[in-house]
Amino acid sequence: MTATQEPEPSPGVDTGESPVEAPRDGPEQSTALGSATDEAVSAALALDASAKAEVLSHALPWLERFHHKTIVIKYGGNAMIDQGLSDAFAADIVFLRLAGIRPVVVHGGGPQIDKVLDRLGVAHQFVAGRRVTTPEVLDVVRMVLTGQVQRQLVNLINRHGPRAVGVSGEDGSLFTASRLRPIVDGEHVDIGLVGHITSVRPGIIETMIDDGFIPVVSSLSVGEDGTVYNVNADDAAAKLAAAIGATKLLMLSDIPGICRNWPADDDVIRELSVDEAAEMLPNLAGGMVPKVQACLDAVSHGVERAHIVDGRQPHSVLVEIFTDHGVGTMITADGGGDE
Repeated sequence: MTATQEPEPSPGVDTGESPVEAPRDGPEQSTALGSATDEAVSAALALDASAKAEVLSHALPWLERFHHKTIVIKYGGNAMIDQGLSDAFAADIVFLRLAGIRPVVVHGGGPQIDKVLDRLGVAHQFVAGRRVTTPEVLDVVRMVLTGQVQRQLVNLINRHGPRAVGVSGEDGSLFTASRLRPIVDGEHVDIGLVGHITSVRPGIIETMIDDGFIPVVSSLSVGEDGTVYNVNADDAAAKLAAAIGATKLLMLSDIPGICRNWPADDDVIRELSVDEAAEMLPNLAGGMVPKVQACLDAVSHGVERAHIVDGRQPHSVLVEIFTDHGVGTMITADGGGDE
């Protein structure tokens, strides 16, 4: 190289007139940064653990109160068709069982039944809030409730351990029913193979509970003459809750609870007495009538508290049972609940 030659620039080096070398972290800086990051992660984990511990500590009084108590949960609405809500519901039910509470699930299946009927081209309608049930519709109802909805829920729960067992109201004559003829415009109308439960034989459910299982019950029922009836799952849940001496009945719904002027406003009434709820019954929206009536029936027959719970919220069952504020409306004999 001569005195007048410029050195060849190295690849990737800035050849501008004022090159500036980027500062580099030395070993001390890298160590300090790593240490700060570790401390931040540890602090975040500690805060998260502390928050979880606080939640559990607040749940302790409720765990003590409901230990070894039976709670019936009517599973339906959005919680059945949203996979995330279904997964959360199944986890909630297992949590209750592991916490020493005895859950029993009664399920409906309206949206799934509608979907199959539409796919098969079978006409269907509702009268007085009940599904008109022809023999053809009943075949679909039985297939969907016990062969699809129940199987899916049992499998979701059993992902956490072999605890759930599916039962139909037909099994062991768990539910005995007679034909229901609702009154429309002052007259009784025939809506087909729709029944209302006249008696419950709770032995099969009580045996399952005592053996550590979680019964998952469909509301199909059988008459004295062997006729199978389609029965509203709200009614079935209330009748079963009373028959097995449940402390609570929870009805999952797609609204926040009972509102005085729904849908004009969504101010939820947190507590109602049986008398107050009965007074509101004629003015409620159609879909709420069977739920509120079922709650009234349950409380009138010995269930301490019945709740209409917003099933659109993940883990709504746990929030209702283990917190002070809950997520819906509670109905008691005198409206003076202390929850």
